Amino acid sequence: MRAKGGAAEGDTASQLIDERIRELGDWRGEKLARIRALVKQADPDVVEEWKWRGVPVWSHSGIVCTGESYKKIVKVTFMKGASLADPSGMFNSSLDGNTRRAIDFHETDEIDEDAFTALVRAAVELNAG
Repeated sequence: MRAKGGAAEGDTASQLIDERIRELGDWRGEKLARIRALVKQADPDVVEEWKWRGVPVWSHSGIVCTGESYKKIVKVTFMKGASLADPSGMFNSSLDGNTRRAIDFHETDEIDEDAFTALVRAAVELNAG
C-alpha cells in the first residue's frame, strides 16, 4: 500500500522518481526524466532523494536542486541559486528571494543542456565549499 506522495515501505528514492515519471505520463514526465538525466550526467555522484511527500531531490554535500511537476510547468529549484552565476539566463522563477532560484519549463521549452549542466556543476561546487 502506498502512503501519500507515492511512497511504499522499501521503495528507494530512485524508484519513487521512476514512478513519478511514469505517473505523469506526458510531456512533464519526459521533461523530468531529461532533467534527471542531465543532473546525473553533470554529477555522477549525485544522490537522489524523495522529500516533502513527493518531491524528487538531487543532493551532493547538500541539496543541489529539486524537480517539481505542476499542471503547466516542471520547476527545477536550485536551493542556493542566488549565489550561482547564470550567464545564459536560465533562471526565470523565484528571482526575488535571497537564496533560491528556479527554472520553470513549459511544454514547448527546450532545455539548454550545456547551460543547465553548468548550473548543476556550479551548485555542486558551491555545496562542497
